[in-house]
Amino acid sequence: MDDENWMRHALQLAERAWKQGEVPVGAVVVRDGQILGEGWNQPITLHDPSAHAEMQALRAAGIHDINYRLPGTTLYVTLEPCLMCVGAMLHARVERVVFGAYDPKTGAAGSAFDLLQDTRHYHKVAAVQGGVLQEECAALLQAFFRERRTAASAAKQGIQQTPPPR
Repeated sequence: MDDENWMRHALQLAERAWKQGEVPVGAVVVRDGQILGEGWNQPITLHDPSAHAEMQALRAAGIHDINYRLPGTTLYVTLEPCLMCVGAMLHARVERVVFGAYDPKTGAAGSAFDLLQDTRHYHKVAAVQGGVLQEECAALLQAFFRERRTAASAAKQGIQQTPPPR
């Protein structure tokens, strides 16, 4: 499969996050065309601030490989990773990172920060590719937050609203 197909898989995982009431971000760790781990945002569900999609995928991949190092892997994620997730990717020795939507406020893969390519680390990710299926990834996030704002506005007005089925 190519980058777009793996990103579509990550988008399906992001939908799971939305169904759980989480910010819809999905991630998958792949090596040689095989999924080693996948995850979606679950910090609310798991009561864990570190339960971002990338962290969940890295944990699952580490368990799969019985190793905390994941050389030769590509991590696909629907939103540009944050500082925490980039740190975990560096420690795991992820080879390549591919993300969908850019995060200009907190993205740590080139937008707000460029930590994956920082020369001060012992390990540098060999390649970073942003903007893969960017429109689809951004649209999912925008729809989620639009739904949240609509629900919050309705709650303020005392209107009971049923969210659309997902």
